[in-house]
Amino acid sequence: MWIVIDGYNVIRRSHQLHPIDRRDLQEGREALLATLAAYRRLKGHRITVVFDGWEQGGISEQVRLTAGLQVVFSRRGERADQVIVRFVEKAPSGAVVVTSDRALADDVARTGALVLSAEEFHERLELALREGDGDEFQKDDESVPESPGPRRLKGPARRPSRQAKRRITTLKRL
Repeated sequence: MWIVIDGYNVIRRSHQLHPIDRRDLQEGREALLATLAAYRRLKGHRITVVFDGWEQGGISEQVRLTAGLQVVFSRRGERADQVIVRFVEKAPSGAVVVTSDRALADDVARTGALVLSAEEFHERLELALREGDGDEFQKDDESVPESPGPRRLKGPARRPSRQAKRRITTLKRL
């Protein structure tokens, strides 16, 4: 799975990272990257973080590898949103874009990528880091016998759409 993250959007939507970012922009970026590096070690996902270089970026796009994460700064005059859409258009299916920017989410959804809000990603990120991937919890859950649920009525089943199934499957892997 390839996760493409709208860096500043995620930082500014985080209760832990936003105060750091307000003090020092560089510290905010480093705190996000440190958290994502720990998550990457647990899950093994390919992660790309894109930051805006719109006003202060270089002449060309800057790409570097940090702790197994691909970190991209857009070039001056180009927004991170444009870089993310460009990446996802070229990507094979299965890309997940993390942003709470509605316009970007709409653009990315048109390419077929899955969109996850920054808030939902933070919840999943914190849960994974807190539980250490949760494998030991799944084993405990399997030992508890399930009680029979309510009797199902006959009739057409309400099946989720293909898109909904894909989202559910992808979110389970996060």
